[in-house]
Order: sequence, then C-alpha cells, then structure tokens
Amino acid sequence: MRTCLNSCLRTGLVAALCLVALSARAQAPATAPQDLVERGRYLATAGDCVACHTAPQGAAMAGGLAIATPLGAIYSTNITPSKTSGIGNYTLAQFTAALRQGRRADGAYLYPAMPYTAYAKTTDDDMAAMYAYFMHGVAPIDSAPPATQLPFPFSIRASLAVWNALFLDTTPYQPNAQQTPEWNRGAYLVQGLAHCSACHTPRNALMAEDPKRSLGGGEAGPWHAPNISSDTQGGIGGWSEDELVRYMREGHVVGKGSSGGPMAEAVDHSLSRLSEADLHAMAVYLKSTPAIADPAATQPAYSWGQATDQLASIRGVALPQNLGSMTGPQLYDAFCASCHQAQAQGSADGKLPALFHHSTLGRSNTNNLVLSILQGVPRHGRDSIMPAFAHELTDPQISTLSNYLLKEYGNPQARVTKSQVARLRSNAPDNTLVQLARWGMAIAVLIVLLVLGWAIRRAQRRKHAPPR
Repeated sequence: MRTCLNSCLRTGLVAALCLVALSARAQAPATAPQDLVERGRYLATAGDCVACHTAPQGAAMAGGLAIATPLGAIYSTNITPSKTSGIGNYTLAQFTAALRQGRRADGAYLYPAMPYTAYAKTTDDDMAAMYAYFMHGVAPIDSAPPATQLPFPFSIRASLAVWNALFLDTTPYQPNAQQTPEWNRGAYLVQGLAHCSACHTPRNALMAEDPKRSLGGGEAGPWHAPNISSDTQGGIGGWSEDELVRYMREGHVVGKGSSGGPMAEAVDHSLSRLSEADLHAMAVYLKSTPAIADPAATQPAYSWGQATDQLASIRGVALPQNLGSMTGPQLYDAFCASCHQAQAQGSADGKLPALFHHSTLGRSNTNNLVLSILQGVPRHGRDSIMPAFAHELTDPQISTLSNYLLKEYGNPQARVTKSQVARLRSNAPDNTLVQLARWGMAIAVLIVLLVLGWAIRRAQRRKHAPPR
C-alpha cells in the first residue's frame, strides 16, 4: 500500500512538474538577450508597426488608431505586452500566427488592413527577434482600443477564412539564387516587413492585391500611392538608386518630389531609421521590378512644368468682394508664394520644394495635391514642411488654386473638382464595395434558393411520377 502511494505521489509530482514546464514554455521568457531585443526593435521599425498601432497623442503601440478603408474605420489593436489589453499572453507560436496567418491568439481572424500577407515573408529567426522586442522592449499599456465595427457582411470575421484560402501565401521569403545577396535583402524587405505592395499595388473587387500589377499604384485611404515599379513613364524608372535612397531617408528629392500623408509617416517612423545598406538594397530591388505601364502617364510625373508666374495678371487688380471668386494667381500669391516663391521655384536650400518638376503635380490622380493643401505635410519628429489650409480655403478656392497649379507647373491635363475637394475634406468612405458585397451575397442566396427549389420540385415530380 505504501509502495503504491509513493508511486502515485511520484507520478503526480512528475505530472505537476511537466505542467509547470509546459506552462513556462507557453509564456514569454522572463528575460531575453539584449542584442536579440535590439534586433527585434530594428525589424519592428522596418515593419512600421508604431505608425498604425499608435493613436494621436496615444501611447506607443497601444492601438486605437482609426485606419480608413473602403469598408469603414478599422481600429488598430494594442500590441504592447499588457496581459489584460495587449499581447502579453501570446506565445511565440501565437505571435507568429498573427503575423503570418492573420490569426489572433483566440483564433479569430485579423482584417488584412494589418498587412500579414506581407509579414508572412518574415523568417522564423526574425519572428523570434520581434517577439523578444515586443515582450521585453515595449512598455505594457493596459488600455483597450475601440472595437472595429464594419458593416455587414464584412463584420463576419469567419468569412476571412475563404479570403485567406484564396489570397494568403504563408511561405517565408525564399532567396533567389540567381540574384545577389543585396538584391535578396532588398526583396525581403520590400516584399515583407516594409510591405510596400500593401499600398502601392492595386486591389481587385475582393480587396486583394493584384499580383499582375504589383507596385503599379494603389490607394492608402484617400491618398494615392503611386506606381513604384521600374516603369520609366509612370513609375520610378527615371530615378537613380541614390535618389531612391535619399527619398526613403529624407522624404524629398529636388527635381523629383516630396512625400506626404502615409508615405511621410513611413519615412519618419520607419524608412529613415533603416541602415544605409538596407535602403540601398531596397532601391536595387525596386529598380529591378517588372515595369507596370500606366496608360495615363505620357511622361514622367516629375518632368512637368517650369518656373513661371502670372504676377502681371494681378498687379494693380483689387481682390473681389467675394473672396471665393479669387483667381488662381491671386490665391497663389496670397497662400503659396511666401514659401514656394513667385515662380514656384521653392527655397534655395531645397527644403521647401519647387512646384514644377514635382511628382505630386505631374500625376493624373490629383488626390494627393488636394490632401496636401487640406491637411498640410506634417512631419513626425521633424519640422512640418507645409501647413494645413482646410480652415482657410473653401472647396471652390482649393479647386481653383489646384487647377491653376496643375496648368502652370504640373500636368495640364489633370483636373480637380469641387466635389472631389468636398469628398476628401469630409473623408467620407466610399460605400461602393459594401453595396457590391451585399448585392453579391443577395444574388448568391437567391441562386441557392432557386437551385434548392428546383431540386425539391424535381424530387417531388419523381416521387409522384407513374412507374414505367
């Protein structure tokens, strides 16, 4: 009896120790090597995690930022190591599943506004380094961001299982043996953590990237993410590798263009903090990508315009009583010339850009021009390049000014309308995709009901048919 009891006690003790060991293995280790944490910090910076997971005036990585999508606002989650509101209870396997498979620890699907389709390229070693950083290099913040409430049918997260089956490749990046280590490093970053294609690739009706037009231009909320393929007319084929590196590091290149909106955030939070070697590797890879032609691009966006002015048309002319009727030259002289100079040549040091030979004014898509006037070009951790004029200029004034700028200094075929300005000012979501999805589901349900009805009627006819 005593021997049996001792045996049971030993068995129970071993089982308890095993459970403790398994539990310890499931949780994040209490410490991590500092060099691993710092490597993870660099990789998380390359992934620009802080930009989406930090709300205005909010704590870093605590979530709560409303990300504009065609379906409505998606609120970013808390990815600090908080055990109540963040990812503090995630295991390495669960962390990897979130970044590679778009699955939360509770098994629910993440919306692909979180670019897990790109993060899936990340290697296991880099996943482990990022996990170490988020568990030991980020301050835990116990605050829960607002829940995402998308309209039906997109509110059904389980439907993303079908989307993932169609469009998600969970295979980590596989180096191309025919290319150099530098090219492969650039491809790894561009395709993976830097997730360039998430914004710069057009999407299909199901909001998945179109692989046949990779990097051929897309949308980032209301902002246009331009073609960054190697095409010489619509893309970056006319940019040198050094110019691409300078743009990613500083956000502007004289004679080519300046960043604004989400791209300025990417520069300030992520790209400018990467090593010169990594930026050059990305430039090498981007210059090698297949050229995606833009039928609307008849010449490079940065090649339009020249130094000129219309001062003669306003000299000695009184402003109209209705300031909404001011002409383009009058608006330019009142709101733009003090920084961009009389002939739009910009400042001598290039920090305030010229408006001719500037990509923003050379594209057929004019959303970025309007948004730059409305919102300005704030820079994070740097001096703002341009103030916002949303509270000073009306929709007709911005339309008039924009069309003047396009005619004098940019692509004269491009246009800005008052309704376009009003839409961008209000940031109203485009409900087209929601309506299409609802109609599609209604048609699918109708087809299913018709098929079922046909099958039932056929079965009934067979049942009552006289024997042959």
